[in-house]
Amino acid sequence: MRVPLPQFTPENRHPEQMGEVIETSTIGFLAQCLEPETLDFPKMPPFGSWVQATDEESGNQVLAVVTHVTTSPIDSVHRARALGLSLAQLREEQPQIFAMLKTEFQAAIVGFMTDEGDRPTKIWQYLPPRPPQIHQAVYCCVPNTVLQFSEELNFLRTLLQVSNVPTEALVAAALREIFQLRRGDRAWLVNAGRTLGVLLKDDYDTLRYILAQVHL
Repeated sequence: MRVPLPQFTPENRHPEQMGEVIETSTIGFLAQCLEPETLDFPKMPPFGSWVQATDEESGNQVLAVVTHVTTSPIDSVHRARALGLSLAQLREEQPQIFAMLKTEFQAAIVGFMTDEGDRPTKIWQYLPPRPPQIHQAVYCCVPNTVLQFSEELNFLRTLLQVSNVPTEALVAAALREIFQLRRGDRAWLVNAGRTLGVLLKDDYDTLRYILAQVHL
């Protein structure tokens, strides 16, 4: 029997802006994290976490999963070098360091949501007609969005086809976040395992490797 979806407080229903789209394509986008107001490194989205951005032309909310995160110098000519300082010492002795670095993340698009006014939001687990435009805000998905989207599992096929990333680890990370939001819904996890078994063509070693990483 399916565990009822958890209820979240109002403060957890509003998305937090994580970054801004700086490159975009049909299958994904690259975003740069916003610089914090304090002397600190930008907040990184976790690997396998869920983010969303808007296609302004259609109003579609495009959902994606973070596949890669990097921090590097803004100046591509000069590499960062080891300074042997703690974070507190960097703030005290080298505060300019924080303005010289950028944090970027790649996200693979897995679907989108349409809002038709007085009708319920519709969820589509395939690539949208258009990705989000450049300079659009990228938000962390609120729990209710992830829960709604993950009622269906067609997005797993898309994640298994993402290139240049460890796909098994990516799928496991995305499932782990959902499983934790669902507070250990075993029925949902069993269904996800069955879906993966079909997609992996009975590759039980890979399936076992993925599911072993999904926990509370």
